[in-house]
Amino acid sequence: MKYCIATNFGLGFYTHADREIAWLSGHIGNIWAVGDANSSWIQRVNGVEKTLSEAQAIVDQIITDAQNVWDSNNVENETPEQKIDRLGIRPSNETLPTDADDAAFVSIK
Repeated sequence: MKYCIATNFGLGFYTHADREIAWLSGHIGNIWAVGDANSSWIQRVNGVEKTLSEAQAIVDQIITDAQNVWDSNNVENETPEQKIDRLGIRPSNETLPTDADDAAFVSIK
């Protein structure tokens, strides 16, 4: 599994054929997880390759920042249910897919 930062430019950013070749999933912070068989996709979309730990750190920081904003956005006498109605649920942590996910994808093809 490879990871990169790439900005989705719309039509043609990824195609059905790209998804048929190998795992391809988008995540917060313009992070993309790309199966090893689809490495040329990173170059095609001008992606900047990252290690798993670098990519996960970017995702974690964005989510932590969003959680801090959510945690500090309080209204006096508001119940937890009212806060969720007003803001939506608190942003949750996300773990990027790994080689095991890519292998599972390949095995079901």
